[in-house]
Amino acid sequence: MSDQQLKWRSADARGLHFAIVVSRFNREITEKLLASARRGLAEAGAGNPEIFRVPGAFELPLAAKILAHTHAYHAIIALGAVIRGDTPHFDYVAGEAARGLQQVALETGIPIAFGVLTTDTFAQAEARVEKGFDAAMTAIEMAHFPQTVAQAARG
Repeated sequence: MSDQQLKWRSADARGLHFAIVVSRFNREITEKLLASARRGLAEAGAGNPEIFRVPGAFELPLAAKILAHTHAYHAIIALGAVIRGDTPHFDYVAGEAARGLQQVALETGIPIAFGVLTTDTFAQAEARVEKGFDAAMTAIEMAHFPQTVAQAARG
């Protein structure tokens, strides 16, 4: 077991409040990402996250920004699946979703866990649906990060 897996096994989300924003596009994949993210939060002791759905991955950053500005969540988990097609559409959607989500986190100070799959095929996306779990673990760790820094600063 890797160091990361060991750390995640001890993740503690008790008392933390999470929102999950999930894309409806490629629903067969995104619903599995959502299930794995919910499982990760439950295993770590989090209460039920609030789930919000948007049309596609391109809409995730705006939804995350609206959620972040409520200051009701310790972290937000963004889930989506962008699968390459025959046009350059993939490059625009995947890149803008990533850039937008990072921008929201930097502007608001609310952690945004990136659980957006960017794959060449549906089969590759299906093989990666446990990345929802990984995104949940990232959200938990980053929700604790301000406390970690404050404790380190106090020495």
